[in-house]
Amino acid sequence: MSTAGSSHNPRPVSSNTTYALAAVAVVLIGLIVFAAYKWSAEPPPAVRNEGYGPVREAAVQVTTTTPDGVIRLGRPDAAKTVDIFEDPICPACGAMETAYGQELAQKIDEGKLAVNYHLVTFLDPQSRSKDYSTRATAANLCVAQGGSGPTYSKFHETLFTKKQPDEGGSDLSNPALATIATESGAPESVAACINNGTQSEAAKSAAAKNLADLDARTDNKAATPAIYDGTTKIDWQDENWVVNLAP
Repeated sequence: MSTAGSSHNPRPVSSNTTYALAAVAVVLIGLIVFAAYKWSAEPPPAVRNEGYGPVREAAVQVTTTTPDGVIRLGRPDAAKTVDIFEDPICPACGAMETAYGQELAQKIDEGKLAVNYHLVTFLDPQSRSKDYSTRATAANLCVAQGGSGPTYSKFHETLFTKKQPDEGGSDLSNPALATIATESGAPESVAACINNGTQSEAAKSAAAKNLADLDARTDNKAATPAIYDGTTKIDWQDENWVVNLAP
């Protein structure tokens, strides 16, 4: 840290150094563009179990852990629990949910799987409102506190598939999030929770803890979606990952 009155005077950067740094920057930008192109050029995964929809069994419960803010969806006696890290505006998360969300829902209904959702918000700056991921996470917490597994599942599915905003595009206001919640079966008290931003601070705290958890698992190279069976990372682009976890 520099301080006033310091005698340290850094040497000016040479032209060669400037050119070298510029070259590195060009390479990095090229890699980022290539990665984005590669993702967009690859066909999305095929939809598994199409037509099943979200969780439908009333025995499926949704709970939140305090103070971590992890949202658990599943029967209390589910045979296995997996951890899924997602950002509400992450396009790859939307692709994963579109492809495998219905297959997951059936396994959850059958009691073969439960899911711990760890929502993170590092893509807030990519939303037009600059806080969409945080507000969507707060809305998830509001709906989860209602306790209905099918309601939460429908809300979560809608946010990550049919209604997921594009990065840099217009996003959903709190009233729009509240409307999706009521259309998913949540009571008016949940809509009020979303409209009033009641869970905003809890969402920020939960997202920070979830990101710290993901950073620890990935040596500070966090990316979403990330799926774990215990400490084992799951390749979600393997079309059989759900059935491999829960035959």
